[in-house]
Amino acid sequence: MLCSSSRLVFRRNLAVAAALVFPRQFSTVSKNTLLRPSCFPSIKAQSFNPVSSFQFNRSMASQSSQPKTVHDFTVKDARGNDVDLSTYKGKVLLIVNVASQCGLTNSNYTELAQLYEKYKTQGLEILAFPCNQFGAQEPGSNDEIVEFACTRFKAEYPIFDKVDVNGDKATPLYKFLKSSKGGLFGDSIKWNFSKFLVDKEGNVVNRYAPTTTPLSIEKDVKKLLGVA
Repeated sequence: MLCSSSRLVFRRNLAVAAALVFPRQFSTVSKNTLLRPSCFPSIKAQSFNPVSSFQFNRSMASQSSQPKTVHDFTVKDARGNDVDLSTYKGKVLLIVNVASQCGLTNSNYTELAQLYEKYKTQGLEILAFPCNQFGAQEPGSNDEIVEFACTRFKAEYPIFDKVDVNGDKATPLYKFLKSSKGGLFGDSIKWNFSKFLVDKEGNVVNRYAPTTTPLSIEKDVKKLLGVA
């Protein structure tokens, strides 16, 4: 059994803990208690609010989890494997939604191959994302798409899993790209072979229309690469 002095100490400690957790209820504590400021100079009766502290921490965690650059994303390659885009840190990226049966296919695939061949050793990477949302012009499987691009157009750059770039099912990467650089008539991707240029730190710096050819943006690529 606790002696009277032990019981007194226990009650006082319990009162201190309760005042810290429920400060409003204990803000009118009697002057006769040991919760007076003179007894605990480093403790203010209403300095701690567990609810507001939780809300603040949750808000900070939410902000810190928001993607800030392209490097914060993980995508699927054509075989279904995860690819962490942070592996492209230090590279200039040209991200393109491609299609195999579009009127822009021949010219874009040809010039993408030429641009990549010219600057791949200087830090350029092209990331191709097949998409079937525009005229159903990319109906094939991933294997068929890769074979088409690599055999017919000698594509050496990576071709990823087929994705949606618009709508509720749009891949998170494309939601980020569109929010970073809106188009002339809104954020949505308008057609096959829209292009996003990303700097070495993963920031989206330019967006180009489907009709803008890869070679016509060579000067912008060279600027980011630091090539004269």
